[in-house]
Amino acid sequence: MSAEKKIRRALLSVTDKTGLVEFAQALAGFGVELVSTGGTARALREAGLSVKDISDLTGFPEMLDGRVKTLHPKVHGGLLYIRGNADHEAAVAAHGIEPIDMVVVNLYAFEKTAAQPGVAIGHLIENIDIGGPSMVRSAAKNFEDVAIVTRVADYSALVEEMKACGGSLGRETRWRLAKQAFATTAAYDSAIAGTLERIAEAPAPEKPAAPELDAFPTTLRINFGLAQSLRYGENPHQRAALYADGFGLGVAGAKQLQGKELSFNNLVDLDACWELAQELKPSESDLPAVAIIKHTNPCGAATGATVLEAYRKALECDPVSAFGGVIGINQTVDGEAAEEIAKLFVEAIAAPGFTPEARERFAAKKNLRLVEIHSAPSKPVLKQVSGGLLLQDADTGKVTESELKVVTWRPPSAAELRSLIFAWRVCKHVKSNAIVYARDGQTVGIGAGQMSRVDAARFGAMKAVLPLQGTVAASDAFFPFPDGLEAVAQAGATAVIQPGGSVKDQDVIAAADKLGIAMVLTGIRHFRH
Repeated sequence: MSAEKKIRRALLSVTDKTGLVEFAQALAGFGVELVSTGGTARALREAGLSVKDISDLTGFPEMLDGRVKTLHPKVHGGLLYIRGNADHEAAVAAHGIEPIDMVVVNLYAFEKTAAQPGVAIGHLIENIDIGGPSMVRSAAKNFEDVAIVTRVADYSALVEEMKACGGSLGRETRWRLAKQAFATTAAYDSAIAGTLERIAEAPAPEKPAAPELDAFPTTLRINFGLAQSLRYGENPHQRAALYADGFGLGVAGAKQLQGKELSFNNLVDLDACWELAQELKPSESDLPAVAIIKHTNPCGAATGATVLEAYRKALECDPVSAFGGVIGINQTVDGEAAEEIAKLFVEAIAAPGFTPEARERFAAKKNLRLVEIHSAPSKPVLKQVSGGLLLQDADTGKVTESELKVVTWRPPSAAELRSLIFAWRVCKHVKSNAIVYARDGQTVGIGAGQMSRVDAARFGAMKAVLPLQGTVAASDAFFPFPDGLEAVAQAGATAVIQPGGSVKDQDVIAAADKLGIAMVLTGIRHFRH
C-alpha cells in the first residue's frame, strides 16, 4: 500500500469559511475535482471555481431545510471503501460510487451558539451538526485512503505538501489529520452533551424561549486544545503546558506581540493582573486603570486621567515589589505611557492594544513580553483537589454605593465613599486574609495572604511607602473582633468597608464609633484562596 495518496476529488462543507477560497483554488490547481454543499458551494462559485453540487453526486436534492445533504451511501461509500480491496471495489462499482479522497469540514458553531446569553432552545438544537461529524468520522476511520481536514490552520501546510508531492499527501499527514478529527468530534459531542444535560426538561415546541439551566452538570466534561508546551511549570523540575478553549479570548487566547516565550508563572500572573485591570473599569467610568502584580497579588493598582497617570500612581504604592512583576492595563497603551513603563524591569505587560509609538518604545526591551488580550466572558472556576475537582461560579459579585449599609454614627464623605468602592474592587483580587489601604483611586498599602486579619492590617501598613493618614481600608471578609479594625485605625485609615456578618459586629461597630471611623457593610465577602 503506497504511503502517499493522490487527491483527485475533495468534498468541502464548512461553517467557518476563512481561507476557504484560497485553499480550494490551490486544490483546483492540482486538478482536484471540487464537490460541495449549500453556502460553501455558493462561496466557491462566486470566486469563479468550478464546483459539483453534492446532489449531483448523490442523485438526491438537499432536503429538510438542509438537515439532509451528505447522509447518503454515495458520500459515505466514497469515503469508507478500502482502495485495493476486491470486495469493496466490486461493491462501489456495482452501485456507481465514486471515491472521495479528501473531506474539508468544520462543524456548526454549537459552542459559540450555546455561549450566547438567552439563546432559544430551537436555535440551539438547529446548531447541532449531524452530517458534518458523520463525514469527519468516516474519512478519519479510512485515513489510509482519505485525508480529513477539520482546521483552517492546516490549509497552508497541506498545500505545501501537495506541491512537494505532486498533489499527494503522505500517510503520516493523513494519520495526524485523522487523530485531530476524532478529537474534534469528541469535543463537539462533549460540548453538546454538557449543554443539554443542564436543561432539566425538554422544552415544548410552542415555547422556543431560552431554557432554564441547572447550575452544574451531572458529569463535568472538559475540552481544551493544546495551545503550547511551556518550558516548565512553577519550578524548573515541573513539566507544563497551556490549553485553550479555542475562542481566542482571555489570557489563553492572547496574542503575544514581542518578547520571550511566556512561562507558566507569567501566565498565572497575567491572568491576575488582567482580571484586576478589568475590575477597575466599572461601567460608570472609562478611566484608565493599571494593576501591577507580583506572585498573583497586586503590589499596586490605580486609576488616572491617562494610562501614564494611572501607571505612576500604581507604581508609587510599592516600587520595590513592582520590580520583575507583570502589568495589566485596561486601555490601549500609548507612547507616553510606554516611555515611562519601559524604565522599570517587568516580565510582561497585558493590554487590549498598543499604539505604534508604544510598540516602538518597547521594542528596545527584547525580552519584555507584550501581550494583547481581549476579554473573555466569566466562566466557572475549577480547582483540583486530590481525587477530584472543585467547581464554582466566577466571583462576579459587585456592590454599588446605593447598596452599601452605613452602620456608624458618622457616614463616609463623598471622597471617602469613592475610595472605599475602589479599595473594595482591589481587595477582591488580593489573597485572603486581605486588607487594602487606598486613597483617591490609588492603593497605598496591601496586606495579602496573612493567616490573621490583624496581621494583614499591620502588614499592609508596614508595606506602605506613601502616607497612610486619611486613607480608607477594605477587608475582604468580616472583622471577627475589634482588634483588626483598631489596627486599621492606628495605621491612619478614616473609613472602612467590609462584609459584616460576624457575631461580634456590634462590638466592631462600637469600636469604629469610638474611634470616629466611618464604616459601611457590603453584605458579601471576597475570599480568594
